[in-house]
Amino acid sequence: MPAKAQTEPGRPPETDHMRLDRWLWAVRVYKTRSDAADACRGSAVRLNDGIAKPSAKVRSGDTIVARTKALTRTLHVLGLTENRVGAALVPNYADDQTPEIEYERAREKRANARIFAHKGSGRPTKKDRRDIEKLIGP
Repeated sequence: MPAKAQTEPGRPPETDHMRLDRWLWAVRVYKTRSDAADACRGSAVRLNDGIAKPSAKVRSGDTIVARTKALTRTLHVLGLTENRVGAALVPNYADDQTPEIEYERAREKRANARIFAHKGSGRPTKKDRRDIEKLIGP
């Protein structure tokens, strides 16, 4: 059983490792823990260059490569936390080592998605409805 460090009262004790899916959720790589677990099961997450299961143990100093919808992020684990942290605190737990070219690719994919969006699918917008009413008349 791992040794637990002493912490201040009211805070959970820190361990030297934690589950991968829980860490990915806590540092806001994925929106839900089940999304993180599904990504691990789908081979979208690598821990120290190996495909990782959701229950894999993460320790400080590990390197994680996580693929999300449009971006493949490379993170270096700096610390562990049991609770989900605010966006401003993420740098305390993860060092983002993602190459700039990955961010460029993600921006390009988002821009292309807007250009090639299918207009006219689904319900008409309020502007479309008003245009239709003008054509039909009172």
